[in-house]
Amino acid sequence: MTVEIPQFKGKKKKYYDLLMNLRDQITQQLEFHTSEALGGNSDSIDKNGMSTHMADLGSDNFLHDMELSLITNEGEVLEMIDEAVQRLIDNEYGKCLDCGVTINPERLEAKPYAMYCIKCKTIREHNGGINPNQD
Repeated sequence: MTVEIPQFKGKKKKYYDLLMNLRDQITQQLEFHTSEALGGNSDSIDKNGMSTHMADLGSDNFLHDMELSLITNEGEVLEMIDEAVQRLIDNEYGKCLDCGVTINPERLEAKPYAMYCIKCKTIREHNGGINPNQD
């Protein structure tokens, strides 16, 4: 199956390139954290895969949990990037999904997968990620 890469021009190309560069960075980070989570710290692990020091066991567990958390977060960002590319294709990119206003270009440059304007994002953060205006 061949995936057709969209051909964008102007601002759309700029944002598409930002999204693809960020996607590459996140993918590399995801690969790194996955190998860390699966590989662990071989210095404190014996041939049976067990920590050789009790103090290392807690540290190893903490680091493993942190790597898993990073993997989850990076996976979510990759999903948001894919959704942003789809919004570019659908001519919906750069519009707040809650109120429909244009998202500030500086915000899109800093976070090209942003779905909400600052006002709506702030409201969502104060309401546990929920838009209180939705039914």
